[in-house]
Parts: sequence; structure tokens; C-alpha cells
Amino acid sequence: MALCFPHESIMPSQRPSALPANARRRLLAAATVATALALALPLPALAAETALLNASYDVARELFKDLNPVFVAEWKRNTGEAISINQSHGGSSKQARSVADGMEAAVVTMNQANDIDMLVERGVVAPDWAKRFPHNAAPFYSTMVYLVRKGNPKQIKNWDDLGKPGVKVIVPNPKTSGNGRYTYLAAWGSVLKKGGGEAQARDLVARLFKNVPVLDAGGRAATTTFTQRQIGDVLVTFENEVQLARNEFGADFEVVYPALSILAESPVAVVDKVVDRRGLRKPATAYLQFLYSEPAQEIIAKHHMRPRSEAVAKKYAAAFPQIKLFTVDEVFGGWKQAQKRHFDDGGEFDKIYQSK
Repeated sequence: MALCFPHESIMPSQRPSALPANARRRLLAAATVATALALALPLPALAAETALLNASYDVARELFKDLNPVFVAEWKRNTGEAISINQSHGGSSKQARSVADGMEAAVVTMNQANDIDMLVERGVVAPDWAKRFPHNAAPFYSTMVYLVRKGNPKQIKNWDDLGKPGVKVIVPNPKTSGNGRYTYLAAWGSVLKKGGGEAQARDLVARLFKNVPVLDAGGRAATTTFTQRQIGDVLVTFENEVQLARNEFGADFEVVYPALSILAESPVAVVDKVVDRRGLRKPATAYLQFLYSEPAQEIIAKHHMRPRSEAVAKKYAAAFPQIKLFTVDEVFGGWKQAQKRHFDDGGEFDKIYQSK
């Protein structure tokens, strides 16, 4: 810390050089002490900003990009505390495995309950996660529909059409992506819901995956394959993803709704192992509760996810065509049974794909 003497305001006799030697020594000593005290004073403490990591599935990027700033502002307004939300996106099952292997996510926002149940088995999420928030901890939902090229040249209208010879279907890998898993189960379940048997359902799914030229790891990669790499006749993906693709690429594509599809819920959970160790339970819980609020539900609807709020759903009814939906519980006995039979190593999908 430098000492400045405003020479303009002091008389020559008052300047340090004009003082007796002992006075100059006392002044220098006093200045030294003052400097030491000034340097010893603590700087004002800067409050550390709370940071949460949300591990989510890949086609929810744009949704949370819009949701996060609204929550950050609300948290600041309600608590006076600064908070930031960081995002990690990928195939839902791949993300779940990353969290299980140590990714420091405070919350997970997935597209199937099975991925969160796996985290329960690994001891990082509490067994009662689905009871902690409304609607089985799923603040919004979607379904599987088709994106086809302009004019729908292959006349793809329903699940049976995806198994026809000469139709190239783009769908991500059911082993790594909830998107791909829902597509597989939607096709299989469509046969059973029409009165067909298991053998017929397996035959349709086998023909469908025989028509898949590229098996991407996640839903966003599959969208890129179809829209930008120009591969395939139809992309099967979440309702919100086909709308985003159509908004970006305009009249080059059309959206087709099958007569029947699967209910694709997007469950959320606090990662207990992380939040308890880092003292983040309160903001992490508030973040997931915020997803049920009216402002958040509005944003969810604008991103073509189906909201839980009745008022918001009514307001945006025109954006969501009516479609018959069946559930994983109803047709497959729940996610655990579906996972074990169809997607575990050596399950139905492996047998179907290996014989492709």
C-alpha cells in the first residue's frame, strides 16, 4: 500500500524531508504500522455460488436451457442466494450409468423409470424416489411418433409400416437410449394391443430392426442422422423431438401420428448420495419441485412436452393431437420385467439384432 502526500496542500516546512530526523522516524514507523494493519484486514467474503448438475437425456437440452434461468431467478428471489444449474446430456441409460459410476449429478431427469431404478440398485438414489414428487415423480410426458420426408413417399402411417421391405427406419440403440427402448416397446405393444400374440410382436420388431441402417447411441444423434445426413425414410422419436426438427428444417419433413403409441414419462429424482455429501438437498429438491410450477409447465408445453398441469394442458391442447397411449406397466408388467426380458444382455433385443 503506497502512501501519497498531496504536496499541493502542505507547506514546505511540513513535508517529511523538512522534519527533524526523530520525527521522520516516528512518521515512517507509523506509516509502516498503518500499512501492515491495512494489509492484515480481511477482504469482504465472497459468497460461494451453489452449483447443481442435472444429468439428463439428450433430447431435453433445449427444454432445460429455457427452464434453468427461470429457476435461478426464482431461487435468488426467494432465498437471496445465487445458484447455477449445469447440464449433462446423453442417452438416458448411458447417463444413468455415468451417475452410477461417479458423475457428481445432484439430480437426474431421465426419460424412463428403469434408469432411476438402476441408480437405486447402485445405492445412489433412495428407493422411494417415485413417491417424493407428484405423478410418480414425472412432471411431464411424451410419446413416440414419426418424422417422415416431405410427401411421405413410403406412406408410413403405423407401426406395421416400419417392418415393410425397403423402408429404412432411424432409431437409436435400445441398449443405450430410452428413446430406442420406447420405440421397441411401442412396436411390440402395438401388436399385443390389437390382439396379436407374442410371436407376431417379435416378428414385427425383428423386421423393424432389420430395416435400421444406423444404430445411433442416443436420440439426438439419430435425429442428426435422419435430418442432416439424409439417411432413412422415417425417424421414430419423441413427440417433442420431431417438432423441434420440423421447426428447424421446415417443409422438408412431416410429422405422422400412429393410431396407437406408448406413454413415455420423464421421471426425475434427487441423487441422495451426492446431495447429502455436498449439502445440496434443499436446492436440489426445490429445483425438481419447480418443474411442477405453472411457469415451468408453460415452458414444458412450449417445448412440445405434455404438461401435467390441467390448466396448461388445456391452454396448449391444439399442440398435442389426441392419441391412444398404453403404458409399460399395462403391457409389459413394469419396467423391471421389460428390462430383464428385452434389454438385458442375452435378452430379446440382443437375439433379434444379432440375427439381423
